[in-house]
Amino acid sequence: MTEQLKTEGKFTYAEAGKGPAIIVLHGLMGALSNFGDTFNHFSNNGYHVLIPELPLYSLPLLKTNVKSMASFLKDFMEFKKLDKAILLGNSLGGHIGLYFTKHYPKKVNALVLTGSSGLYEKAMGDSFPKRGNYEFIEEKTRAVFYDPDIADKQMVDDVFKIVNDRSAVIRTLAMAKSAIRHNMANDLPDMKQPTCIIWGKQDTVTPPEVAEDFHKLLPDSDLFWIDKCGHAAMMERPEEFNKILLDWFTSRNI
Repeated sequence: MTEQLKTEGKFTYAEAGKGPAIIVLHGLMGALSNFGDTFNHFSNNGYHVLIPELPLYSLPLLKTNVKSMASFLKDFMEFKKLDKAILLGNSLGGHIGLYFTKHYPKKVNALVLTGSSGLYEKAMGDSFPKRGNYEFIEEKTRAVFYDPDIADKQMVDDVFKIVNDRSAVIRTLAMAKSAIRHNMANDLPDMKQPTCIIWGKQDTVTPPEVAEDFHKLLPDSDLFWIDKCGHAAMMERPEEFNKILLDWFTSRNI
């Protein structure tokens, strides 16, 4: 998707399609390309899809937190003149979407969560990859998926580059600590937006019970499972993910 990226002011993003706006929020080490199939599918099926590059590694350290990412999203919506949007987030991206919804509820038409953090932060906190050890990085990256072959050499190389950049590592850890501080459990019952929860049955990063807890706590949610699928359903099982979500949008008239 890199060829579709454009930079305007402080924003670098991909954009396509016309219709209701979907803003895709990527995870801590998730590339925008992870959403390539979803971006293409929905931009060709009546939606205006935007994927901004989140400034995870470029903000001052004291501003590397969930709150600043939500402020960045608000600025991006204002820049694109969007009053409302559907927020679709994976991992940390889901968490940012939830935090944004708490503070700017009128700007959110609906939420889509897949492998989201916000309730359970083992995802980022328990075992940060060791710098310099390529085999360890490869093992950790492959473990994100049910099918480890999804983690090709380019992906492993990208993660390896991040964890061997001291500035990026410090900011990754700062984001992880911020995610733990901003646990959303007490806020979810107040979020009335329709929410589609799509979860891999074999997600070991945010296990299935996390999806069940989101479903219990969010007052207007539907939970869908994808079998033989890990932490990034939109990437590992894109056709199934896209069908579930498009059918849900249709059933909810979104």
